[in-house]
Amino acid sequence: MSDDMHDPFEQLKGAKAPDPRAEARKRALAAGMAAFEAAQEKSSPATQGSSWGQRLMSIITSWKGKSIMDMRLPIGTAAIALLVLPLGYQLYTTTSMTPADVVVRQQTAVDKAPAEVAVEERQELAATSDAVTQATSPVVAPEPQLAEMDGSSADAEMAREVAPLGGVVAPAPMATMAPAGKMAESVYLPGPIATEPSGDQFTNFDEQRLKAVADEPVSTFSIDVDTASYAYVRRMLEDGYVPEPDAVRIEEMLNYFPYGYAPAESAEVPFKPTIGVYPTPWNPKTQLLHIGIKGYVPAVTEDKASNLVFLIDTSGSMDEADKLPLLKRAFALLVDQLSANDTVSIVVYAGSAGVVLEPTVATEKAKILGALDQLAAGGSTAGAAGIELAYRLAEQGRVTGGTNRVILATDGDFNVGIDDPEALEDFIKSKRESGTTLSVLGFGRGNLDDATMQALAQNGNGNASYISSFREAQKVLVEEMGGTLDMIAKDVKIQVEFNPAVVSEYRLIGYETRALNREDFNNDAVDAGDIGAGHTVTALYEITPVGSGAEMIEPLRYGQVTETPAADGEIAFLRMRYKLPDSDVSQLIEQPVTAEAVYGDIADASEDMRFAAAVAAFGQKLKGSNYGSSMGWDEIEALARSGKGADDSGYRAEFIQMVDAASLLKPDTDTDPCDSAASGEVCE
Repeated sequence: MSDDMHDPFEQLKGAKAPDPRAEARKRALAAGMAAFEAAQEKSSPATQGSSWGQRLMSIITSWKGKSIMDMRLPIGTAAIALLVLPLGYQLYTTTSMTPADVVVRQQTAVDKAPAEVAVEERQELAATSDAVTQATSPVVAPEPQLAEMDGSSADAEMAREVAPLGGVVAPAPMATMAPAGKMAESVYLPGPIATEPSGDQFTNFDEQRLKAVADEPVSTFSIDVDTASYAYVRRMLEDGYVPEPDAVRIEEMLNYFPYGYAPAESAEVPFKPTIGVYPTPWNPKTQLLHIGIKGYVPAVTEDKASNLVFLIDTSGSMDEADKLPLLKRAFALLVDQLSANDTVSIVVYAGSAGVVLEPTVATEKAKILGALDQLAAGGSTAGAAGIELAYRLAEQGRVTGGTNRVILATDGDFNVGIDDPEALEDFIKSKRESGTTLSVLGFGRGNLDDATMQALAQNGNGNASYISSFREAQKVLVEEMGGTLDMIAKDVKIQVEFNPAVVSEYRLIGYETRALNREDFNNDAVDAGDIGAGHTVTALYEITPVGSGAEMIEPLRYGQVTETPAADGEIAFLRMRYKLPDSDVSQLIEQPVTAEAVYGDIADASEDMRFAAAVAAFGQKLKGSNYGSSMGWDEIEALARSGKGADDSGYRAEFIQMVDAASLLKPDTDTDPCDSAASGEVCE
């Protein structure tokens, strides 16, 4: 290249890089001056005789459509200038970054958790977006009034669209200015901390207390085959909430699972007990007395006729995906299982009761499913005579020797025509005596009245289930349809008498709402639980052997001295009473609990027994039991895995996942040895 020619790269060596701060100041000053000049033009006197369209009017229009003359105060010019200048500087600081800034931000990001960095980035992005919008938008005077959101669905939808993911938008006044030299405050706020949803109602009860055999040697209770508690607890944990203690009924959690108990030999003696005694996993000094029964399963050739009436809540509160739409799909599953011997009727209650479908043979599936499909939610819940109408249709389609049942499906509103709860229970009880039973299916969350659901099902000689998902509907209405509809025994009661020479203390785990008096056992007029075909029932007692050192009740100093009976190798004596479906006279089953049923190690017990012990430990820990909550989540999970077995249905694997979820929501409390007064260690 010739020396006379000038190298352009040599010329660039001496050039100075433009100062971005100076450029930003120039742009901000220019924007401010332009706004000032525009304001000056506005403040100049208006020309007389201008047309209506040229006359200076306020941009704000009242609700009645009348224009308001603009108040042009001289101070407005200064306010506009003060607004634009800081925004220009803010625009520069949020869009320009010097190398020093980069170094500082990178070092800060390294020191912080990824979640914190992500939140700060979203906050900066929101602030930057606001600054750009305000700097580039025309400057307008603040509105004298702002219409408040009236809570309408349109306003709520608009708020959802504006809110960033994981957070909420805080309402801010218009034309808010940040102090000079500071960043404008971000409108993003972190999402609310998850708390337990309110609105669901449960029966309040106290945990079964520990009893001394010397004072109360006999325990009596009614069986329970309901499973609503387990399904509700599962849904709460899946949604990230810890259920309230009264929602956790351990007997319903135990009875949710099928067990391989000894089958009954005939319908006349519909079950026989399976008994085992093994070490308590949360207290090695005590033992668990395990009692299990399995209902008789009729042969496949037996096709008992069913007369079913669906009493469906179609009030406005049912207009949610997990309520009426799920209900329709659930009942469609049930209808698909019915045969030519069965009939279906449909009654709704919402605003006024009405018959949607008269008794129809189940083979007319298209007609039944069409009636279900046309149901829609709307109106208040006040069925004038819904329950009475449902029982009237049940009586109209009654089948002799078959199942006559009303299935009430609701999200918790039980205004079915009889307002008084006691009168409603008495009405259902009277219909039960005439041969028509009642089952209750609960749907949704936030309005669930579990207490009433349980009471009605118990008085109706039916069962209560909570349908949280389509899979749960399949379990209750397809897999367990026989147990749900085909009752093989009613008024089933269990009574256990403990031998004081072997057992010093005991407590029944669960069944708080099913307790009976000792004299109720032989009284056939006292109602108790019913069991369906193939249903399994499990009961666990934690017992304290005499001399184990685990006794918690001090003996009476001046107690009555009685002769201790001989042990005779018996730990306890089991009695069971039941009535056949068409009988009002109870039958008795008796069986002693002997040393032959004792396992020295829980590992030697059956898989069913180990799994049941894990479920009991889980329920106690979840609800904060005074007796059995010391077992760690890892120990509960390990015990459940050891008792998982074949698990063809996958329900036990699902339970293990629930244990994992609970361990995250309600972690074990670790005890620091330095916090213990008994510890003599020197802590650094």
